[in-house]
Amino acid sequence: MRVISKRTLLKFGVEHPDAVNPLAAWYAEATKAQWLTPQEIKTHYKTASFLMGNRVVFNIGGNKYRLIVKINYPYGIVYIRFVGTHAEYDKIKAEEI
Repeated sequence: MRVISKRTLLKFGVEHPDAVNPLAAWYAEATKAQWLTPQEIKTHYKTASFLMGNRVVFNIGGNKYRLIVKINYPYGIVYIRFVGTHAEYDKIKAEEI
């Protein structure tokens, strides 16, 4: 998959150093993946949640952080829409971000 944009993850890691390694691991796995359906993601990420509009919520760093992506399955593109703490996640509308 092509992940847009890694810069978002790096910027978040500056503010939350304990998220750097888990986000790097997720990024490495995502860029090697070829997800064609949500079920393929669920097979590898058991705790992933799926929202309308091809959005997926990943628990990062032992569920300390949340990562929301929007996936264009036919083109193999993953758009990072949000990365934040649980408190920040609770303040947004995940289906709309």
